[in-house]
This record gives sequence, C-alpha cells and structure tokens, in this order.
Amino acid sequence: MELINNDVVAAVGPQSSGIAHVISHVVNELHVPLLSFGATDPSLAALKYPYFVRTTQSDYFQMYAVADLVEYFGWREVIAIFVDDDYGRNGISILADALAVKRSKISYKAAFSPGALKSDINELLMGVNLMESRVYIVHVHPDSGLTIFSIAKALGMMTSGYVWIATDWLPSYLDSLNPPGPDTTNLLQGVVALRHHTPDTDLKKRFMSRWSKLKHEGTPSFNSYALYAYDSIWLAARALDVFFNEGGNVSFSNYPRLKDTNRSTLHLTSLRIFYGGQKYLQTILKMNFTGISGQIEFDQDKYLVRPAYDILNIGGTGSRRVGYWSNSTGLSVIAPEILYKKPFNRNTTAQLYSVIWPGEVTATPRGWVFPNNGRPLRIGVPYRVSYKDFVAKDKSPAGVRGYCIDVFEAAVNLLPYAVPRTYMLYGDGKRNPEYSSLVAQVAQNKFDAAVGDVTITNNRTRIVDFTQPYMESGLVVVVPVKKAKSNPWVFLKPFTYQMWLVTGAFFLFVGAVVWILEHRFNHEFRGPPSQQLITIFWFSFSTMFFSHRENTVSTLGRLVVIIWLFVVLIINSSYTASLTSILTVQQLTSRIEGIDSLISSNDRIGVQDGSFAWRYLVDEMNIAESRLVKLKDMEAYIKALTDGPRRGGVAAIVDELPYIELFMSSTKCAFRTVGLEFTKSGWGFAFQKDSPLAVDLSTAILQLSENGDLQKIHDKWFKHNECPTQLNDVDADLQLSLTSFWGLFLICGIACFLALAVFFCRILCQYRRFTPEPVEADAEEIGPTNTRSRRSLGSTSFKGLMVFVDKKEAEIKHMLKRKTSDSKHEASPSADGQLHSLREEDLPSAG
Repeated sequence: MELINNDVVAAVGPQSSGIAHVISHVVNELHVPLLSFGATDPSLAALKYPYFVRTTQSDYFQMYAVADLVEYFGWREVIAIFVDDDYGRNGISILADALAVKRSKISYKAAFSPGALKSDINELLMGVNLMESRVYIVHVHPDSGLTIFSIAKALGMMTSGYVWIATDWLPSYLDSLNPPGPDTTNLLQGVVALRHHTPDTDLKKRFMSRWSKLKHEGTPSFNSYALYAYDSIWLAARALDVFFNEGGNVSFSNYPRLKDTNRSTLHLTSLRIFYGGQKYLQTILKMNFTGISGQIEFDQDKYLVRPAYDILNIGGTGSRRVGYWSNSTGLSVIAPEILYKKPFNRNTTAQLYSVIWPGEVTATPRGWVFPNNGRPLRIGVPYRVSYKDFVAKDKSPAGVRGYCIDVFEAAVNLLPYAVPRTYMLYGDGKRNPEYSSLVAQVAQNKFDAAVGDVTITNNRTRIVDFTQPYMESGLVVVVPVKKAKSNPWVFLKPFTYQMWLVTGAFFLFVGAVVWILEHRFNHEFRGPPSQQLITIFWFSFSTMFFSHRENTVSTLGRLVVIIWLFVVLIINSSYTASLTSILTVQQLTSRIEGIDSLISSNDRIGVQDGSFAWRYLVDEMNIAESRLVKLKDMEAYIKALTDGPRRGGVAAIVDELPYIELFMSSTKCAFRTVGLEFTKSGWGFAFQKDSPLAVDLSTAILQLSENGDLQKIHDKWFKHNECPTQLNDVDADLQLSLTSFWGLFLICGIACFLALAVFFCRILCQYRRFTPEPVEADAEEIGPTNTRSRRSLGSTSFKGLMVFVDKKEAEIKHMLKRKTSDSKHEASPSADGQLHSLREEDLPSAG
C-alpha cells in the first residue's frame, strides 16, 4: 500500500497467489496493471481481474500436463496432496476437471493447512497409505514440500509400487540450490516433476553467463520464476516506452470513495487513480518480444502463448529430462520450439523416455493396491434357486460353488498379486434375486463386485464396469414341439416349384430340339403328326430314366442329347439325395417360428424369475406385462410349456441360451428353440466404476480362454447330452432351388440354340442351291381330284420351305445331285427347243 501511494503506473509481483488475489482488487480500482511472475492460481482470471497480467504460466496448463502423464502411464485414480489455500485448492480443482476428460479421477483429496506441523502431515500420509491408489500428486509450497517427502520416506512410501508426481514448486526449489545436497536428493529418488520450459536460446545463455560472474557466494541460482521476473521488468519498461511514443501521459486523480478510518495505518485517501492505466494495459497485452524465458506474447485470454513444461525424473544426484509437454503437441521427446516449426499433426503419438521410479524400477507401477485397511473385497453372489450348476450356496469355506465361481477363482489365481475376498450371498433363497438390483448394489458401494451369471447389458454398463465376457449368451425362444405328420406329397419337397417348372419346360424343349434335328435323318422321328407328337413327349421324359428307345443318328442331335443326359444325371442325383434327407431327418413342428411370430400372437410368454429378459421384452419389444409369466425353476418351465396357453401355461419361454441348453439336455430334448438369438451379449463380473480389477481380470479371462482352461471348467460342470438347438426347417434347409442349377440349364440351352442355328443354316444353304422349275405333278401321284394343286419348288414361299425341310436328307441329296446333272445337259440346246423338266420323283411330297 505504501508503494502504491507513490503514484505508480505498474506493479510487478507478488510471488504468492493468495496475496495476488488481494492486490488485484486494489489495482483494479486504481487502474494500475499488475504484472505477476509468481501467481499461478488459475482462478486469477482475466474477466474477474482485468488489470492482472500473468507473466508466467498458469497452473491451468500444468494440471492438464499432469493429466496427460496419468493417461500416458495408464492410471485411473490418483490421490492429490495439496496445501489448503487459493493456490492449492484451485489448482487441484482444475486437475480434477482435466482427469475427468481422460476418464480418470482423484480418488481422495488430502489437504493440509499452510504451516501445518509434521505430526499433522504424518497423520495425513498414514491415512492415504491405507488407500487403494498409489499415485500421488503433490501440489504444495516449497517450505512444506520436502517435509512431505521426508515423512513419506520414513513411512516406507518411497519404495517400489509408489508413484510421486510433483508440480513446478519442486524443480523451482531444486534449481535455486547450487546444487542440491545429497540429503535432499535422497528424499526424492524416482519422483517425476514438472518445470516451466524455457528454450535454451543464445539470449538466455548470455544472461546466465553474465549472472554467474556477478552473483556473490550464497546467492540462490536462477529458477524459472526468476527468469519470468526478469522478463516482467523488461515487459513493463518496453510497454511504457511504446506508451509514451504513442502519446500517452501519466496523470492521477483522487479516489473519492476512499476515506481514512480511525486508528488505521493505511492512508487510503492518498491512493489515486492512474488515468492512462487502461491504455497502458492494452499496450502491455500487445507486446511481442523474445525474453530470456522465451516468447513474451499474450493471447486473447491474457495467457502467455505456447505454454510448455519439462518432464523431469529425479534420480542419483540430480534430475534428467524425460520429455516435454506443450498445450499444442502434448507429451513428446522433442522440444516444443522444434515441433512448432513442423506442420501440425493432431494424431502424433505421445512419447517419453524411460522413467526410473521409486525403488529403482523401470517397469511402470500398477498405481494401485488393495487397501491396507484390513477389509477384503466384498463380492456379491446371487442366491439362486434354479440352475444351481452356475452358482449356488455351498457348505465349503467359501460359502458358494458353481461354474461362475470356478471361472472367477481361476482368473484371480492368474493375477500377479493377492486378492483378499469374501463372498456374500444376495437374495433370500426362496426365489432368484433381481440381477439388476445386485448390479445397483455394486454401484452404490454396498458390494465391491458381483460374481455370477450376470449378463452384460447396456443399462448396467452405465453404472458399473464389466470384465471381458467369460461365456457368450443371448435370448432365445424355446417351445414345445411335436413330430410332423407324414405327407403324401413329400416327394415334391426336394425341389421348389420354380425348379419343377423350369425342369419340366426343359424336358419338352430338349425333346422338341432333338425331334427337329433328327426328323430329316431318322425314320423313328417321322410319321403321322400324332405319332411324331407322342415321340417328342416320350423321348423327352424317358431321358429322365435313361430309357429312351429312339436312337439319334445326326451329329447335332447326339451333341444335344449328351449334354442333356449330363444335366439329367445331376438333377436325378440331387433329387435323390434331397428326398433321402427329408425322409430320414426327424421333422418337428411348432406354430411359433421365432420371436416375431411370438410377438404377433397374444399368447402368454414365460420368463425366468430375476432375469433381465422381463424388462427387455417390455421396453424393447413392446410386449404387454400382462402376457409375461415369471417362472421360478426348471419344473415350472416344464409344466408351463406342457400345459400350453389354453390350460394356464405359456406358448413359449424366452430365456438366455446357457440356461436353455441346460434345460433341454435335462429334459432329454423334449423341447426346442425356434428362430435365432435375437440379442447378443455375454456373462461378466461386475465391478465398481473405474476399478482396476476389471481390467486385470479381463486379461486373466482371455488367458484362460487361450490356454483352454475355460473350456475345461465348462466341461467339468456341463457334461450333458447336447440337443439340437433348433427345429428342422425342411423347406429352408433341404429344398433345392433354381439358383443351384441355373448354370446347367444355361449350358444346355446354349447348346440347343447353337445346334438349331447350325441346322437351319445348313437347310437354308441347301434350299438356295435347290432351285427347281415349275412343273405339274404326275397324275398318278397327285391324283385326279387335285390337278389344280400345282406349286413351284423354286418359289420362296414359307410353305415351300417347310415342304423342303420335311423331306428326308437322302432325298434332298439325291435331288441336288440330279439337279447338278440336269444343269450340265442344259448347256447344249435340245432338238425341240424345250428345257428339261423335273421328273416325277423330284417333286417334294409331305413326310
């Protein structure tokens, strides 16, 4: 207050965040910029204190650096040890927010008052040593910091398994010593600490060299706060120079609202307002120069740009840098000023050099242990009255037994540490407990874990953490079944109706093609029209049994028949195999075909007592609760299914697959499931949120699965006869469709069309060569009543072509040969000047 009475235009300091809060209120009223190089409290915000200018890094960034460290090493819970003042409370508050972003948390806040006695700190550390977490974040003042580590070492808390992370107070204290003594460093072996990062520029090196020549013996060395203090003075001076160059002037006025009080040593009436304070403040915030601490420039929130920290690991007689942290690049082994010059890459993987932890170990500590408060793990176990092979009460020392218990015990035995535990039954033993209530008990800290046949559902994962599933599960529909009645038309089932239609059409098509190809060559394919039609049908369907009596003599006909017989062979073999399967496989029927048909009906549905299936059917499937019936045990299952909905029973039961498999095998496969599983889930062990045991046990369960022990445990408890899980759907599984044979039909069809194309091309060529002249038919062959039925063989009418096609191949060849011979005679003129005409036998006649 005495200094401010001297009409100051700027204040540099203080070193304490608590005092900075008080002075900031004063400078705000007097419009005097306050440049603080030591107040790191993040609550000293620009909006609340407009004239407060932080010339060092805010603890806001430091706490996010600590959170990145916690995430990097995979820890989920930490314990914060801090001094209970503005500096400590506000810093730890930001740390809690930063850890929440990384899905971690502060499990306990261990606060002590400024100037606390050693006995108080000793009692505090003894309390946190009994807790689960072994990761300690120390955010205190230098005057009490070493006391904490001294007591921790005496309590055995600086050994293997512990993690200590100190904020920048520790490197600042050590840097001020020249150098720190062995007694000090022995207390801090394995500690990880953060220090403000100041680039090793030439300016900084020259300054340090000058200072080493000037300082006297016993003068403290420079730490990062001293560098910020030096730059704060230059910032005020440079800004004041710019302020004057821009026409600013220094003038003050009295503050009328302040009056001196009786017996007060504060002369409040002498305080005056700096008129140019606002302009001078804006000048300071616009400054941009390089100081010995780095770049001096402010962002819009009045923070120094590019906040960064060194990650130090204390060991031996000093400390070594294992990496860097910056607000833009995160954890890295490359200095931030180098990374700033490279293109920004948000996907850069965090990196640090290896750390030597307390106890001189290089392996990353697990970060937690079971609490040393004498309380074992409280494990809730469902007290079942049905399906006791999974979990049940027992007279053994553990008090429980079953498949789920054996899996849990086997997984715990694989952990590299002991897990003291006690099993506590949940339920009254008269009916199955509500499993959702058991999971809620874990979330409410009444149990530490739930072990049993607990299904992993979406709602449950919101309040607890589950391990890796150790058994697959899913809801299925089980129904009573009966054998299907014999069907006189079963011989039609091997093929779909489309297959039957296409097959029949191809029989007729191939028969017609063969008739066309053989009609001119083979006398067996000639005769009256009725006889030829019968021949087509007979030949077509007799190939089914390879019993056709007609021989094929043409090359094209034989080619078509060979390909068709191959197709028939495949069809016959497939039909025989499918029909055999249909007649030999036991066929069971049920009017319920799956969950869809069950929902559409109005029948009652059975659900296991205590199962999540009740809420799932109501909430997800929109089934009325009045249709649902809770069933207590296996006997109730059998009775409800046997009675059916007409006699007060149920049409089907919806339950999880492991229960249904055990139920069906116990009832000698008298029941079956229909449809497919309409949910996919599994059974897991439930733990409280963020419990590290869930992660470790998941790894152990995977190991059990890989080495085969999980299957051995399953075989130990469930050595029952396996039943087919679903009804036989003959239509869906055994029927052969056109899809399986369209390739054969395509090949056969292409062969037929190619043969027909070749055949008709040959016919057309012959017809073009055969150009007879008009002549009357002989009366003996044509008949006296048809003397007017004369036609020209050389005409190009369609009827003439059909008559030509109907002739035998031998006759056509003979006619063509005779035609060639007659053409030669026509070359010389005849005696009567007339042309030779076709003889009577050259006239085409109907076949």
